[in-house]
Amino acid sequence: MIEQLKDIIVNYVEVKKEDIKPESRFIEDLGFTSFDFMSMLGEVEDELDVEIDQEEAANIRTVQEAADYLAKLV
Repeated sequence: MIEQLKDIIVNYVEVKKEDIKPESRFIEDLGFTSFDFMSMLGEVEDELDVEIDQEEAANIRTVQEAADYLAKLV
């Protein structure tokens, strides 16, 4: 799940895939804006054919948290 997420993340921010760690925070470490993050979640929904709860998404801070959340949905 993390590898799939990394593939999507690199489309939104100027960061190398190998620099994305499970503990990387989307906004503080990877440079996401809230708009980037919501756009990325839309792509994740399309790619994985899942429905992301916006309230739960607001609590996701790190790549690992996102991967754990998505793993529960698929």
